[in-house]
Amino acid sequence: MIVTIDGPAGAGKSSVAKKLASQLSFFFLDTGAMYRSVALAGLRRDWDFHDQATVGRSTQALKYQYQDAIVLLDGGDVSQEIRDPEVSRNIHHVADNPFVRDILVQWQRQWAVGKDLVTEGRDQGTVVFPNAECKIFLTATDAERARRRWLELKDAGQAFQLEQVLHDQTERDRRDRERKVGALRQASDAVEIISDGMSCEEVVAQLTQMVNAVRQSPAADGSKQRSGFDEQ
Repeated sequence: MIVTIDGPAGAGKSSVAKKLASQLSFFFLDTGAMYRSVALAGLRRDWDFHDQATVGRSTQALKYQYQDAIVLLDGGDVSQEIRDPEVSRNIHHVADNPFVRDILVQWQRQWAVGKDLVTEGRDQGTVVFPNAECKIFLTATDAERARRRWLELKDAGQAFQLEQVLHDQTERDRRDRERKVGALRQASDAVEIISDGMSCEEVVAQLTQMVNAVRQSPAADGSKQRSGFDEQ
C-alpha cells in the first residue's frame, strides 16, 4: 500500500509522514531529501545548474543512499546539511530540471517496489504514484508555515528574521506551482488537511484513521494499487 502526502513547504509533511509511517509500521520515503541532496552536491562541486543535461548526467553518477531517514551522499551523512537555507534557495535548480526529475522519479518508484510506504513531496500523488490508494494534501496558512520553518531554523541554531523566512517561502511556493514538470498541485482524489491549530500528533491520528479505513476497503487488494503507478 502506498500513502502519498503532498503539500507546500513548511506544511509539516516530513514530520507527519515519518510519524505516520512509524505508526503504521510502513516504510518512509522523504523525496525532498533526494532533491536537496542533489542540490547540495551541485553546490559542493560548483555545478553549472543552467546546463541541465550535464547536471542530469552528474546526478545519475551520484552515490546516494537513503535508509531509515538517514541520507548518505558519497558515503557521508548529510541529513542535517541538506536542510541548510542555502540548499533551500537552490533546490529549484534541480527540481525544475527534467533530466534530474526523471532520474529521481525512477529512483523513488524502484525504492517503493514491494513495500508498504508513506511518501511525501510535491508530486507524489499526481506524478510519481498516481494510483496510490491513499492521497493526502497537507497544508497550512502562509503565516503558520513560515512560523514553523522559523522555529525549526532557530532550534538548529540558525538565526533568521521571520520576514525573511516568509519571503523565501513565498518565492518557493511560486516556483513550485509554476514549474513545468512536477508542479505542486492537489490531486483530484486527495484529501486536503489544513493543519493550523493542530499538533503533529493530532494530524497523524487523523491520517491513521483514514489509512486504516482504506486498508479495510476491498479496493486495497487490487494490483493497480499495489504498484502505485502505471506500468509503461
